[in-house]
Amino acid sequence: MRIRLATRAELPALQDVERAAGAPFRDLGMPEIADDEPPALDVLERYRRAGRCWVAVDEGDEGELPAAYLLAEPVDGALHIEQVSVHPRAARRGVGRVLLAHAADRAREEGLTALTLTTFTDVPWNAPYYARLGFRPLPETDLTPGLRAIRAEEAAHGLDRWPRVCMRAEL
Repeated sequence: MRIRLATRAELPALQDVERAAGAPFRDLGMPEIADDEPPALDVLERYRRAGRCWVAVDEGDEGELPAAYLLAEPVDGALHIEQVSVHPRAARRGVGRVLLAHAADRAREEGLTALTLTTFTDVPWNAPYYARLGFRPLPETDLTPGLRAIRAEEAAHGLDRWPRVCMRAEL
């Protein structure tokens, strides 16, 4: 796997990665998450233009295929991970961990102090996974204004139907 910035031509493939990565939520009784549409092309392009849309690519016989991607943006002095999606064909190979490490390196270069994210608490490849990587849950009282705004937007989209948590990893 190699991590690099996404190209404009790859953005539709990132939507395919998102759809495939979402499918396992169906088995957890979360079909609304499984069927949720991936970020629109203009949203992906905004992250790409900002230099915050990274892909993990396979370097095999088929050429460079996006196997995973990560979207991030600065929020209140930290780099907020908006999305990490790994195609099932690349699952359990450490691809998500490598993408997060890449994001952490970029955040350090920019003088940011932490990575933050929001995630489902009871999904094995969400909060428990991030905890193993050094993220800690943030109590509601420790949420920054930007994280509060993100959580409010998530709630407005119905994501609070399932327990969610904000997490932070210091850099």
